[in-house]
Amino acid sequence: MNRNYFFLTALMLLLAIGTMFLSKSEQQKQIEPDKLLWEIIQPTRYVSTDEVAKLIIQNDPSIELIDVRTPKEFAEFSLPNAINIPLDSIVTTSSLEYFGIPGMNVIFFSNDAIQADQGWVMTKRLGFDATYVMKGGLNRWIETIIQPTEPKETAPQTEFDIYQFRKGAQIYFTGAKVETTTNAKKNKVVIKRRKKTVTASGGC
Repeated sequence: MNRNYFFLTALMLLLAIGTMFLSKSEQQKQIEPDKLLWEIIQPTRYVSTDEVAKLIIQNDPSIELIDVRTPKEFAEFSLPNAINIPLDSIVTTSSLEYFGIPGMNVIFFSNDAIQADQGWVMTKRLGFDATYVMKGGLNRWIETIIQPTEPKETAPQTEFDIYQFRKGAQIYFTGAKVETTTNAKKNKVVIKRRKKTVTASGGC
């Protein structure tokens, strides 16, 4: 484990301790700190941007995307059908109604993974299960889904398979159009962004 991992774990533990100052009714649901620590170190709480993209494309009804950034950041750009619950509003009574819904999997995301991790800890400390973090956040989303990089010619076939999926996802999420010419050695991709639809903010 590197120093950044230890720092993040310590930060999340501090946040977990902070949830002890919630109301009495909310405290009753809290899980024990040792169990929380065990949950924190499990890599299974992360989902990749590729997995999230696939779930959105498949219109999976069991996912609930929670954007924990500020309303201003959310208005500028977010994932389709995401709900905006800023980090400082997660443990409010109205926001907590979005968690613990049977059959629903909550995926937190932010620009990177730090704020999303904090949101995950807050809800996990209160005993909510089926919560995850999009690894790398929107920064990673841009790198992999919106602007995927073509592998080198010597790369294994698996990397080309992932790249092909990402190119398809790029077209899906940006409205890009693929134009081909018979004389061109490679397909030329022309990206035209479609009009952004306004997603209602929720939970606040």
